[in-house]
Amino acid sequence: MKIKRRKSRKIFVGNISIGGSSNITIQSMTTTDTKDVDATVRQIRELELAGAQIIRVAVLDNQAAMEIRRIKQKIKIPIVADIHFDYRLALLAIENGADKIRLNPGNIEKAWQIEAVLKAAIKNKVPIRIGLNSGSVKRTRKNLVDDMIAAALGYEKIFKKYNFKDMIFSFKTHDVLSTIEAYRKFAKLTDAPLHLGVTAAGLEATGLVKSSIGIGALLLEGIGDTLRVSLTAEPVREVEAGKNILSALGLRSEGIEIISCPTCGRCKIDLISVVEQAVEAFRPLQKKYTAKKLKVALMGCVVNGPGEAKEADIGIAWGGSSGILFKKGKKIKNISKNSLIKTLVAEVKNEVV
Repeated sequence: MKIKRRKSRKIFVGNISIGGSSNITIQSMTTTDTKDVDATVRQIRELELAGAQIIRVAVLDNQAAMEIRRIKQKIKIPIVADIHFDYRLALLAIENGADKIRLNPGNIEKAWQIEAVLKAAIKNKVPIRIGLNSGSVKRTRKNLVDDMIAAALGYEKIFKKYNFKDMIFSFKTHDVLSTIEAYRKFAKLTDAPLHLGVTAAGLEATGLVKSSIGIGALLLEGIGDTLRVSLTAEPVREVEAGKNILSALGLRSEGIEIISCPTCGRCKIDLISVVEQAVEAFRPLQKKYTAKKLKVALMGCVVNGPGEAKEADIGIAWGGSSGILFKKGKKIKNISKNSLIKTLVAEVKNEVV
């Protein structure tokens, strides 16, 4: 099955394209104080290594906006300035080289303020995300979704007045069904790219479920051009989750995918520990492997193990006190528990290099 994606117009955030026929991009947001340039740059580099393609930073005051210039000098991926309450911070962020501005209609709603940011964005060729959030949207109707869409259309009306097309919309709520409904409805009203996400989704275990359902359902319908998985966790986990969602839907064609069994009483090895070690060992290699998707299987018993391992590019099927290494469907050799991870990493490195 191949997902037929909604037709949206293409815009650029720095050198990254969003919409049109572009691949779906993965975003995250720093948790550092943006004024702490060293800490912020360090985290951005970690996120880029994990696979983030666009990064957003909180801009709480003038100094944070001005530090964007220094941060940009030390990173490679585009940076988005997250603006709330004070439109002047957007102007300052644009002046200091922000690649995109996020505005919240819930707390920046005066037309003259929006127009001031818009004029600066047009002059500097900077796109704007209209980021609706259920926690801050003005409630004038009984239906949250209708309030969010009305606010988005209000912004779009101003943007159209200036013939500004470099805009992206997002409709994030903590409720999965409301999120899906908002994106579905608005997707029919515009050809602007859509940024997907479920906000305030909670700790990793809960957040992954909510985000996978909400983002996944929309992606299956062809809706969505970029995404952020919002978790109460380290930002790197958001990036990894985003990659996993895209990979599961066949929307990401590169990287290392680990296939492992759920374990049962037949398993004679601590497969959970082995897979955790493999994930950690592969983390530095994920960014480098862009040729295609490399499937690596780690199977714990002889019921389905050999079959799954043969289907993968590289696979290990465990049985009794030893395992069998398969490569491209062929048995290569027997391996012991002590050499399992070392052997696996060596085989993956051969593919990456």
